[in-house]
Amino acid sequence: MNARALAFEGLKAVLLEGRSLSAVQSELLSRCPPQARPLLQKLLFGVLRWHGSLQALLKPLMKRPLKARDADIGLLLELGAFQLHFMDAIPAHAAVNETIRLLPKKKQWARGLINGVLRNLTRTDEAERARWLACCDRARYSHPDWLIDRLKRDWPDHWSQILEANNEDPPLTLRVNPLKIERDAFMALPDVAALDPRPHPLAPQAVVLREGTDVRRLPGFDEGWFSVQDAAAQQAAHLLDPRPGERILDACAAPGGKTTHLLELTRDQTHVLALEKDPARIERLQENLERLRLHAQVRQGDAARPDDWWDGEPFDRILLDAPCSATGIIRRHPDIKWHRTPEDIEALTRTQAAILDALWPLLKPGGRMLYATCSVLAAENRGQINAFLTRTPDARLVPIDHLPCHGTPGCQLLPGVQEMDGFFHALLEKSP
Repeated sequence: MNARALAFEGLKAVLLEGRSLSAVQSELLSRCPPQARPLLQKLLFGVLRWHGSLQALLKPLMKRPLKARDADIGLLLELGAFQLHFMDAIPAHAAVNETIRLLPKKKQWARGLINGVLRNLTRTDEAERARWLACCDRARYSHPDWLIDRLKRDWPDHWSQILEANNEDPPLTLRVNPLKIERDAFMALPDVAALDPRPHPLAPQAVVLREGTDVRRLPGFDEGWFSVQDAAAQQAAHLLDPRPGERILDACAAPGGKTTHLLELTRDQTHVLALEKDPARIERLQENLERLRLHAQVRQGDAARPDDWWDGEPFDRILLDAPCSATGIIRRHPDIKWHRTPEDIEALTRTQAAILDALWPLLKPGGRMLYATCSVLAAENRGQINAFLTRTPDARLVPIDHLPCHGTPGCQLLPGVQEMDGFFHALLEKSP
């Protein structure tokens, strides 16, 4: 199958069937010829990223809306429109003709519709298209209305910056394992140096690559020399500041990026309990530990129900990478903005509060807990921590002053700032 056909298949799975992009992407790539994979990813991510804008470009060109049963035709039109509007390297006739070729046999009636709409789009000038995209925030920023409204309320001075960052291509950031190789030595390796690597100024193990690549082909992957982890996520282990010999809980641990980072910082000389509720994700966690040659106790369990898995011995430190909306990593997972709902946020905040309250008694007096999310929504972050501090008299907030933080309490990193994802950290200390 060619890249366009696979992209169409993936778009239907994500936007019509409700599957996650992460769940379908690897399978689609495995069926795509290597030389066509960049085009597949460009089409798949591009249409999902600009879904709202593409709908706005197509609407004035259609006499009437498509029926619900023909939503797949709408996705075909978006696939063609993306190539015409966003990909100058693709000739217009190729974009139109190849889109028509993807029509299902039972819907050949739509050949004229697709041909007419896409060719009319090619006849519109940039000024006219700009007017269509300026009609509303959904068209301009390609986000659902409820999320735009929430960001305007939470970040009145930064909401447009966040939306624009969500639509950018993110860099590929690696975390070099200091137990195997130093960062400068890794960047000097010929195959890595060819990718124009840069050290990240706020993460001592982070290497930023300007272009994506198959990391499995980089030197040292199988030997555990590095992991893929954004610089914002790399802050978590450093903020928790683990020490050799301590007893540490990593709640909600899969896929293991922060678990392995904690072990790297302690030279694999601390006891880490990596807890994961979803049994299906534990295999990935164990694979990462094995590849990096690190050791942790892995256990399946619900962080909100310690009685089912806790042995009664308190922890020196707890890392709670809480379940969240993932609205801070939309630039990496553009399907998130089309799958999340306001009801999801309400349910997630209840879950986060329950886990915070359940884990706090497990922390030693004088111990520290880091609450982290990859969200930019106040209800999950500063609102959650404000409420927790109000009801927990033996908890105090430890300042975080070396990062480009926005808002209080805690430290909100906004997407795109210093090339990092959107992330929230709140470091809490228990009274001695």
